[in-house]
Amino acid sequence: MDPIALAVIGGTGLYRLAGLEDVEAHQPPTRYGALSGPVRIGRLAGRRVAFLARHGEGHSVPPHLVNYRANLSALHALGARRVLALNTVGGITGNYGPRVLACPDQLIDYTWGRISTFCEEPGSEVLHVDMGDPYSPALRREVLAAALAAGVALVDGGCYGATQGPRLETRAEIARMRRDGCDLVGMTGMPEAGLARELGLDYACLAIVANWAAGAGPQVDELITLDDVLANVAAASSGLPVLLEALLA
Repeated sequence: MDPIALAVIGGTGLYRLAGLEDVEAHQPPTRYGALSGPVRIGRLAGRRVAFLARHGEGHSVPPHLVNYRANLSALHALGARRVLALNTVGGITGNYGPRVLACPDQLIDYTWGRISTFCEEPGSEVLHVDMGDPYSPALRREVLAAALAAGVALVDGGCYGATQGPRLETRAEIARMRRDGCDLVGMTGMPEAGLARELGLDYACLAIVANWAAGAGPQVDELITLDDVLANVAAASSGLPVLLEALLA
């Protein structure tokens, strides 16, 4: 059986991978507990691809309770070595408005209380992984080239700020994040990226902008509704199938 060419982790509003055929469900046991849901492995553009819904296929797992260690260790055990994380985010700065796709190159972690390393298990090796570039530069280049080839608009770069959730942020928190240099805000970017690095996985993020963050858009008092978020995610992700096909090619 040929290896898994790519693993995709889906975020809010992305619970299935369009075009995935001949699908088999896998839910291997891990020493870290249960996954968010089954890993569905099938074929896309003639290649074996794995898909996992980060929040569960019914969106039942909030961001601070996602078992990131189980999810990534299961993908690794199934043979995945390249992971494309789809993250639904809010936009903070001008190039990152609703319905934009972005491939960030930097990351700031504002989360707390999450298990953020594989080094906590008794007998585990203590790893001090290099996170200067939190996303794998080579995979980022491939994603950007695939978007160009597929004719999908994709913003190159930006800083993702990972917050605790599940609540959205205050205007003051977003203002601080803007001062810190964040362009995007989401709730699932960490510890996922750090754990992927500890496992030696190539890992990149495709950020799907669902809304302006609090106080960041042209209408600073605009309320964020789930209906708007899901509509913007659907619109922004419409180009994902052709982008993924180009990436797999």
